Amino acid sequence: MLDLEKLAAVPNPPPFRSSSVERGIADSVAYLGSETAQRSLERDPYWPKWDSPWWHMLLLHELGEARQIPARASAAMVVGIDRLLHLFPIHPSDAPGADLQRDSACHCALGTMYPVLAACGIDVERALPWVRPWFVRYQMADGGLNCDPTAYLQTGECPSSMVGTVAPLEAMLPSNGGASEHSGFVSRAAGFLIERALIHGSRTVHNAGERGAAGAWRALTFPRFYFYDVLRGLAVLVRWAETAGQPLPEAAISAVVTALTERWPDGIVHVERQAHAKSTTILPSSDRSPSPRAPASTFPLLDATSQLGEPSEALTRQWTEARAGVLRLAQAGRLVSSEVG
Repeated sequence: MLDLEKLAAVPNPPPFRSSSVERGIADSVAYLGSETAQRSLERDPYWPKWDSPWWHMLLLHELGEARQIPARASAAMVVGIDRLLHLFPIHPSDAPGADLQRDSACHCALGTMYPVLAACGIDVERALPWVRPWFVRYQMADGGLNCDPTAYLQTGECPSSMVGTVAPLEAMLPSNGGASEHSGFVSRAAGFLIERALIHGSRTVHNAGERGAAGAWRALTFPRFYFYDVLRGLAVLVRWAETAGQPLPEAAISAVVTALTERWPDGIVHVERQAHAKSTTILPSSDRSPSPRAPASTFPLLDATSQLGEPSEALTRQWTEARAGVLRLAQAGRLVSSEVG
């Protein structure tokens, strides 16, 4: 059982932001308005990690600063995404001759960028009408998705992925323009997170690696980009229950809420993990020649917001909002007792 009195007693910290984050925001906004950023978007909307317009835009949005993204950058991003394949290649015959790393998006990529573009004032449904049907098309039987195309070729099990599911669910919530005809997708995806109680990896053979990765989800990371942690999962489930008017099983969130309440008694959340660290990237070229993997680079705002052990403005705000949502659901009688998993 959740200790709602203890949860309600956690203070709501005032907004805070370091001078290094302020400088990093200004740096990223200036970059996104530059010709360098435009050329990068013309070459490729996504690559390279982590220092291309895609990642600057995602991080500004996570900080609540999407309004500062220059309109020319968001418009160019729409054009770049629309150049990609409008399907997720699963079989070799789906996209013959395509470079699947550079010519195709994945579920978590589209799921993370959709809310960014919406926050920039773009009518994403009109500009990219194929994106929301994409999520519905590739939802698996258990309500999840997986950015590994071979997962869709498995028989006898359903190897869905938390990472591949959480961003599409965020994108399809009504607050991000999700239309009522997609409520089935949203409820099934929310059910997937509920069944996993936000903390459990896949039980399947194909996605066995996720069981090992699941231990890291309890350590909160920032920026998220497309990565998963338990606070991100909690936040989207609470938003779903509130916007959809649905009950939320207490058992699905109790372990996470209790742990976060005990870990951050003053309400201020600190960065515990750098999920983006030690990544590699491909380096797009204008002649489309094959690119070897290279170490991913960073940028000032990414460095400033991902310092281990430092308080995180964005994570603190999300925890504050999630706590308030849990208490509202309890008051409305929609935090219900039932078993999950």
